[in-house]
Amino acid sequence: MFHYGVDHLSIDKVLNIASGNLMAGFSDESIRKIKASENAVNEIVATGRTVYGVNTGFGILADQAISPEDTRLLQHKILQSHSVGVGKPIPVEVAKIMLITKVHALAQGFSGVRLETLERILWHIQENVIPVVPEQGSVGASGDLAPLSHLFLPLIGHGEVVYQQQTYPAQTILKKFNLSPLQLGPKEGLALINGTQFILSFAIKAVQRLYYCLEAADFIGAMSLEALTGTKAPFDPRLHQLRPFAGTTYVAHRLWNILSPSQIMQSHVDCGRVQDPYSLRCMPQVHGASRNAWLHLKELTTVELNSVTDNPIILAANDTISGGNFHGQPLALPLDYASVAAAELGNIADRRCYLLLEGKWGLPMLLMNKVGLNSGFMIPQYTTAALVTENKSLCFPSSADSIPTSLGQEDHVSMGSISGRKLNQIIDNLENILAIELLCAAQAIEFRRPLKSSPLLEHAHEYVRKFVSFAEEDRIFADDINAMKKIINDFSFVNSCHTFAQNNNIPLFQQNESFLLS
Repeated sequence: MFHYGVDHLSIDKVLNIASGNLMAGFSDESIRKIKASENAVNEIVATGRTVYGVNTGFGILADQAISPEDTRLLQHKILQSHSVGVGKPIPVEVAKIMLITKVHALAQGFSGVRLETLERILWHIQENVIPVVPEQGSVGASGDLAPLSHLFLPLIGHGEVVYQQQTYPAQTILKKFNLSPLQLGPKEGLALINGTQFILSFAIKAVQRLYYCLEAADFIGAMSLEALTGTKAPFDPRLHQLRPFAGTTYVAHRLWNILSPSQIMQSHVDCGRVQDPYSLRCMPQVHGASRNAWLHLKELTTVELNSVTDNPIILAANDTISGGNFHGQPLALPLDYASVAAAELGNIADRRCYLLLEGKWGLPMLLMNKVGLNSGFMIPQYTTAALVTENKSLCFPSSADSIPTSLGQEDHVSMGSISGRKLNQIIDNLENILAIELLCAAQAIEFRRPLKSSPLLEHAHEYVRKFVSFAEEDRIFADDINAMKKIINDFSFVNSCHTFAQNNNIPLFQQNESFLLS
């Protein structure tokens, strides 16, 4: 049982709560902290002490006083006025993660939100009644105002929700469960929409998805190297001790073990080839650099997960701080950095696809014996080329831009919400690039028969063959690509390889546990 506002929240725990594999709720200590913060806000209203967002307007209207009798109406209106999102709805899982991360931030007891309100949000999580949130409209500072406003409209009986995979007006589902809309208390509306949970939730999904892409890239890259009769000498740990970047040594270690032992590798030890192309030889350096970027994002996302990011912060009735914890820059920069890392992982994978098609080192041109009438695997590489270029165009850092808002009061914003969305778009493309390399590598390695690769790579090949067969002639390769994309996107390809390695004592992981998702 995880206790919001008290226990330490990790990325792995968030994902398990979202999937229903980990129960989460409030402990006695959580409730004490929540009620103490609520009481502090009530005392502020009673005494008439001026505190931003409690008895003042918002943003450029911070100097406008709000009467005690209007403090509740003010919170209702902020949800309405700030619900200006446009575009497609974000994935339901991301919206659910937004709810989970918001509850954890508010339950720490510095936001003045009532237990009743947090229990209603908890009901949404537990019953899988997930608000519809448009993907565009946040500038990533002063909180993710627009998406968070849409996220919490159902609390006051507005907006839409997804329930049992269907979209309904929120009021319809509230009636179904015999629930009434909430009347928000002082500061609650502001506390709900101030924060970075939109950026954070996309970061969490990116950390998860990029982790599995990094794992898949190592396995698939090793398959390509075997099919191209490359050598594992560049992965010798003695080499990497001389330049010990954490990601590089980690990837070299696992490639060395993934490729051992291998009949294919042994068959060409005296082939006379001096060096492999960079896309084979430099996998530790390139994949490893992307792992370093991933690790940076993971570490900063975990900090944000356990932070309080609304404004103002309520320490006591007579002690409040109006600051900028809602500013998304701490995540915007690493999200943009990770975007380059993900794009480069696809870039090098495309180069390996190209090598597999060249007809060198004993492989048939375009990975088919009868080409001419057949185009073979020529055109799938067109797709990787297109996706690699698309990713390059998506790598422009959103955090390098800022447009003032709120009539200049909010004069520097992070645009981190765009960074988070773009990173996940890049990962979408990356999964397809890796799917095509996996398809080509599986085809190519069969031209090395009867020789076998290492036990782990033979297992990986057998797993692929459960979904696509060897291609003797042209067919609709989009179907094969989609099948490969699915086993990468649902993590089953990587999980299958991990399980095989664990069951057969193949050392994939060094003692550096920081590179694990958990």
